[in-house]
Amino acid sequence: MPQADQTMLNAVQSFRLPRFDEIPDVGLYLEQTVKYVNEYCRALGGATLTSSMVSNYVKMGLVENAVKKQYGRTQIATLIFIAVVKSVLSLENIRLMVELQKKSYDGRAAYDYFCGETEGAVANVFGERRTLPAITDDWPEEKLMLRNTIVAVAHKMYVERFFAAVREQQAAAEAAADKAAGE
Repeated sequence: MPQADQTMLNAVQSFRLPRFDEIPDVGLYLEQTVKYVNEYCRALGGATLTSSMVSNYVKMGLVENAVKKQYGRTQIATLIFIAVVKSVLSLENIRLMVELQKKSYDGRAAYDYFCGETEGAVANVFGERRTLPAITDDWPEEKLMLRNTIVAVAHKMYVERFFAAVREQQAAAEAAADKAAGE
């Protein structure tokens, strides 16, 4: 396996999103919420949030308002979803996906399904898993759209990690060459 591939694989081998029941239900303040979401999404590269982004998502109606300045499980799950898919979808399309999901599935089931699909797609794209579960004729459009979105996220993540790893290797080679030239 080339060095870039091994570096990339190491970065995602332990990637796992918290399931709905694992998300704190005590309520987290804005900064705690941002830190919590970013901790889980760090392996995805650019999938991070800021406090101002969260505030904007609330103003736009993508995320429910905090209750007594605290975010609960449902809001945190929605923020994790947004953090993951925002690199490949516009906010308007994210809003539409959330609306479609709410019409078809309860929040817990939809979020946990999203987690499994995301972990499976990342494992597949990075070579840890050969295939994803087959799409059947009875799959609803919402599941198919989620699968395609998540696969796009995983491929984008792979490409970005590949180029970052190549840049790191080039920088290390240049530093070694500079050091050898100086001796």
